[in-house]
Amino acid sequence: MSGDGFHVHGPHDHELEHAAQHEPKGMAGQLAVITAILATVGAIFSYMGGATQANAGLYKNEAAIKKTEAANQWAFYQAKSSKQNLAELAVEVVSEEKKARYHSEIDRYKAEKAEIMEKAKALEAESIEWDHKSEEQLHIHHRWAQATTALQISIALAAIALLTRRRWMEFGTLAVGGFGVVLGVLAWFHI
Repeated sequence: MSGDGFHVHGPHDHELEHAAQHEPKGMAGQLAVITAILATVGAIFSYMGGATQANAGLYKNEAAIKKTEAANQWAFYQAKSSKQNLAELAVEVVSEEKKARYHSEIDRYKAEKAEIMEKAKALEAESIEWDHKSEEQLHIHHRWAQATTALQISIALAAIALLTRRRWMEFGTLAVGGFGVVLGVLAWFHI
């Protein structure tokens, strides 16, 4: 035992201490390493899922802004159409010397409406493009979420395998974890 700072223990005790401190062996050690790797990869996947979800929201917001700007342009177009209609009516009811002024206004309104229509159509096209980008990001977000979920299930299986000491559960942990990694790779490549 110990006396004056001298400690004696058997070879089995020494082996257990060494295994616990330096190199985990057996099923418990393997599952600890597997779980640590799965948790790290899962954290990365979770981050990527959150980032793509945030991007989807930002892109959807940009689409809404462009849609509103397009609606404003169409309202402006309608206002110009109303003014053009009033000028066309005025041509019919005013004297001959004033008709030339209203004809020039009609031509000006037609030209302004054409420019406004082009802006409105361009803004609508941008809105559709931003909507498309948002949908793509949302799809990728779902893929990251699926990958993260598979890794979380795999970590739970590792805990069950450790508690039950079933080797086949360890293989299940690896299979589900591998499936999660495949889903993460698909998300990375936007598939």
